[in-house]
Amino acid sequence: MDVPNNRSSVSEFILLGLSNSQKIQIFLFAIFFLVYVAIIVGNLLIVISVIVDTHLHSPMYFFLANLSFFDLCFSSAATPKVIADFLRKRKTISVWGCMVQMFFMHFFGGGEMSLLIAMAIDRYVAICKPLHYQTIMNRRVLIVFLLLSWAIGFTHTTSQMVFTVGLPFCGPNVVDSIFCDLPLVIKLACTDTYVLELLVIANSGLLSLICFILLLISYMVMLVTIWQHSSSASSKAVSTLSAHITVVTLFFGPAIFIYAFPFKSYSVDKFLSVFYSIITPLLNPIIYTLRNQEMKEAIKRL
Repeated sequence: MDVPNNRSSVSEFILLGLSNSQKIQIFLFAIFFLVYVAIIVGNLLIVISVIVDTHLHSPMYFFLANLSFFDLCFSSAATPKVIADFLRKRKTISVWGCMVQMFFMHFFGGGEMSLLIAMAIDRYVAICKPLHYQTIMNRRVLIVFLLLSWAIGFTHTTSQMVFTVGLPFCGPNVVDSIFCDLPLVIKLACTDTYVLELLVIANSGLLSLICFILLLISYMVMLVTIWQHSSSASSKAVSTLSAHITVVTLFFGPAIFIYAFPFKSYSVDKFLSVFYSIITPLLNPIIYTLRNQEMKEAIKRL
């Protein structure tokens, strides 16, 4: 009966991190720091190149620049705190700091998910309706797609966080992760969270699974269309499409494993935390620059 009066008894969460060994933590600090710098530099190069270089003023590169911006923000929502924690013996984060971290991670994650769908639509129009591409993918349509991505990201995170911020935390406060992971934080509440856990699974897991399946179907249609028209333009389209498919698989694959399958393993949870915080935001610029000659030339000019 005293639970309602103890809602503020927990003022911070303790993050267990990846290791208790000081030597290993110093090593991880160096690795995470270097990777984060690479994420900042790589994604900023793409954004600046698309803005400055007139050769890249097309719908495809417009979406690519915004994808890099989402990656930059998504990684920055948690990674700087993770890096700083490697130098601390006691890794803590305030309850409200935790809520803010989860809000922005799901905000930019949901926005990136929506943007990948917009990029697939762009590639579909370019490959399946090339003669009408400039007419269909006009500036107004691009702005609408971008605003929808921001709106879906905001709706996605708000629909979960509006129920999470009001949870009472008055008991355990240890989060077995490197940052505030929404499913793990919910389990620490001093109340029945079964319905909320189902909401998170339905919101994040099933949405990721459905979007992933729809994207795969659309890419299969595009590949069939390309194979029916063998030309130099088709080979370029295959190269661009393969980069998109790789990024989509890397982004949605782990998300589906997190929410759609009941993994409770320590190694799986920790691996997926590292994957989303530093690996995915780093791989996206690498994949798009190494597979795209125009982007490589633009970065050289820059």
